[in-house]
Amino acid sequence: MKVMLVVFFDWQGVIHYEFVPSGQTVNKEFYVAVLKHLREAICQKRPPLWTNQSWVLHHDDAPAHSSFLVHNFLAKNEMTVVPQPLYSPDLAPVDFFLFPKLKSTLKGCRFDTFDEIQKNLTKELFAILKEAF
Repeated sequence: MKVMLVVFFDWQGVIHYEFVPSGQTVNKEFYVAVLKHLREAICQKRPPLWTNQSWVLHHDDAPAHSSFLVHNFLAKNEMTVVPQPLYSPDLAPVDFFLFPKLKSTLKGCRFDTFDEIQKNLTKELFAILKEAF
């Protein structure tokens, strides 16, 4: 079984996460829907950042992230994006910090259903201490 997780976090911890439904491709339409949920989460969980528009988004240059539809959504909603240099995997904290941390805690565990995987991943995601972020 393969489970995909989309996570947004800052130095205080997780702001928003979503599991990609089985069979769903992370395309531009899906990513725009996720960004809408992210905006709502920032408004609720980080009100000062939302109020003074001082938050910025850092995502990589994946095709879904760099599409015209996504750029248009970001511009229309005045979402500031940190530029990502091409082919810079070293600037991907999710790949070098978050996902390895989640994988190491679940290494060797066996799950029978997607729900079990999602439940355990969520538990481990929120078990990461604020200081780690």
